[in-house]
Amino acid sequence: MSNRPWRARIAVAALTALLVSGCSGGSPRPAPTPSPVGTSAGPSVPAVPPASDPAGRAAALVATLSDEDLVGQVLMPYAYGDSATKVSAGSAAGNQALAGVDTPADMIAKYRLGGLILVGFSADDPTKGNQETTNVDNPKQVHELTTGLRTAAGRLAAGPAPLLIGTDQEYGVVTRVTDGVTVLPSALAAGAAGDPKLTEAAWRAAGAELAAMGINIDFAPVADVLATRSTVIGSRSYGADPKQAATQVGGAVRGLQAAGVAATLKHFPGHGHSADDSHQDLPVLTQSAAALQSGAWPPFTAGMDAGAMAVMSGHLDARAIDPGTPATFSHKLLTDVLRGQLGFKGVVITDGMNMPPAKRWAPGEAAVRALNAGNDLILMTPNVGQAYDGLLAALRGGSLPRTRLVEAVTRVLTMKFQLAQVPAAQMSTLNTPEHRAAADALAAAAVTVLRGSCGAAVRGPVTVTSSGGRDGTRATLTAALTAAGVQVKPSGGTIVHLVGYGDGAKDLRPDAAVTVAMDTPYVLADAKSPTLLATYSSSRASMTGLAAVLAGKARPGGRSPVTVPGLPATTCRT
Repeated sequence: MSNRPWRARIAVAALTALLVSGCSGGSPRPAPTPSPVGTSAGPSVPAVPPASDPAGRAAALVATLSDEDLVGQVLMPYAYGDSATKVSAGSAAGNQALAGVDTPADMIAKYRLGGLILVGFSADDPTKGNQETTNVDNPKQVHELTTGLRTAAGRLAAGPAPLLIGTDQEYGVVTRVTDGVTVLPSALAAGAAGDPKLTEAAWRAAGAELAAMGINIDFAPVADVLATRSTVIGSRSYGADPKQAATQVGGAVRGLQAAGVAATLKHFPGHGHSADDSHQDLPVLTQSAAALQSGAWPPFTAGMDAGAMAVMSGHLDARAIDPGTPATFSHKLLTDVLRGQLGFKGVVITDGMNMPPAKRWAPGEAAVRALNAGNDLILMTPNVGQAYDGLLAALRGGSLPRTRLVEAVTRVLTMKFQLAQVPAAQMSTLNTPEHRAAADALAAAAVTVLRGSCGAAVRGPVTVTSSGGRDGTRATLTAALTAAGVQVKPSGGTIVHLVGYGDGAKDLRPDAAVTVAMDTPYVLADAKSPTLLATYSSSRASMTGLAAVLAGKARPGGRSPVTVPGLPATTCRT
């Protein structure tokens, strides 16, 4: 683990904070302002470590925080509204039910929050079960929202450490901000391209745009190996081969964090090893501990080696390690395995606590259990006030050890100060030609031919059809084909048929000359078309890459990162 020196710094900071705070009392302090260290020698102000020492700054700051401030720093809820201070009546009602306040800024102030997650809906979204609202629309609105949130957080005692503002910008089916930004192809597309350098370059562009909008932690990349036909993970994974997925995860982490945005490896210990959906129930991992170590964890360890600042714990029952206990609440998995065996010293974040496996306990008890298991941040609690009060009561009652809470806050603050060292890009960098070129290169390299000639042009003119609800994607491909010199007709041409997330055999066309899978390619096993292609994504970049292949201007060099029965990984020979 010698190639992970920043973890050692965090550990030292945590130990320093524990020693400094061990003699301080647990009595409440009414105002969210820094308190002097020490209880008998009179007020003293410790020297502030330099900006080049994030761990030292975290240890110094954590020693000044009250119980209320400490508890607030481990909470990262969602909120209603697209502005920090001005929300609709409906959003105010949502915030009242969630936290007893009207606005996101009020929520930050009342509960002294360490972070906030920006949530939103998208059409093909397997995570929509816990997306209670949406507060992202366009980059300008997001930037104004994050600026307002940081202004509110700057007034807190922990204000010197910037507020964590996160979102699920995975690209592919889980993408929160879609308009006015560079949209990458899905993780599975990157796995098909098989070039970590392309992945890193694309994620560096994406990270710069997130940072420009004021987002400093992304709940990505998905490090789950697609060992089953999991519809909830699906194309969010880099593929079925743990070693190949590991190289891709490492590239994504390096690119994202080079731009000053924390990467989050998810969902430990490996959601792709169950086909069940944790947004509905508690998936069971039946594999042995050895099988998980060799088949599920290589992308996580590769991400850690690349410097990933965070890992998300999953609501998963790993029977071989801690049967019956979701990993989110498992000390064996998070403390003994993730920290002890795998050596991770960064921030561990829960998956959404508003998901069914976490709601078996009341919000306060669930938050305490999650902290005691080894999590450092509580994400998306279903009731902020109850979680806050439960943590505070447990701290003062002794069921949440002060050392555990201080350790968690120290890790969170260290990450915040690390992120603050990288200047954010300007809004003018959004969707630039350079960034689009990085996305285009990755998407073009992903296009795979699983049946038919390698790189042969489609016989024109072409008619583009699709399964229901994909008018926008058809229009994008039509424009890209036209730009590539292919005539497109409303009907009567050679049929190119598109299928995507959630589609099955019933959505195929037996008369299509070409069938294209824009999500996982499993559906192609039932397709009768003489030519079968996969883009794994319906992004503009993916449709541009597909058009080049259909026009005969590009060779489809991708290889399917999952096995499709009866079909090769590619018909193109390297």
